[in-house]
Amino acid sequence: MRIGVLAVQGAVREHLNILSQLEIDGRRVKKAEQLSGLSGLILPGGESTAISLLSRGCLLTKVGELASKGFPIFGTCAGMILLADEIEGQEDAYVRAIDIAVARNASGRQVDSFETMLCVKGVADDFPAVFIRAPYITRVGNGVTVLAKHEGAAVMARQGNVLVASFHPELTSDMRIHRYFIGMVKEYEEKEAVL
Repeated sequence: MRIGVLAVQGAVREHLNILSQLEIDGRRVKKAEQLSGLSGLILPGGESTAISLLSRGCLLTKVGELASKGFPIFGTCAGMILLADEIEGQEDAYVRAIDIAVARNASGRQVDSFETMLCVKGVADDFPAVFIRAPYITRVGNGVTVLAKHEGAAVMARQGNVLVASFHPELTSDMRIHRYFIGMVKEYEEKEAVL
């Protein structure tokens, strides 16, 4: 199994470190051609400047094509913004891989960053979630399952092969959400092996 981490900006090293601890071959992805041969992809959090940089090339177009074919993708924080169908206050979206709307920086500014325990459906009753200028999910479409909420706001969801979280699981030592994503990747690999 080989999982890529979009390595333009953000918590790339932290995701790769968790993958390494889970004995998964993690690869940095900076170009569309580096997506070939992967079993799954993680889009880490980062700054909006990185998002605008990514949107100029064909990398996100290729990510969207893979998502539409059932390829497993996990987006955290800004990665969730990249994958959402709709971004509040913005005319267009990027990848459009999951039927949700998101509000940028809904949890507040950098100084309002916080950590809290979340109940994550199918993962943990006590997951330590780090929120840094986090987007929240403001609309959930048909086929999307909300996996976690914070103070009534959806902060983690899944639609088929796409998993998103408002927070940064890679900034903790808790690997349960990454294990959950690896389970999604295994399901995908098993389906592909049958075809």
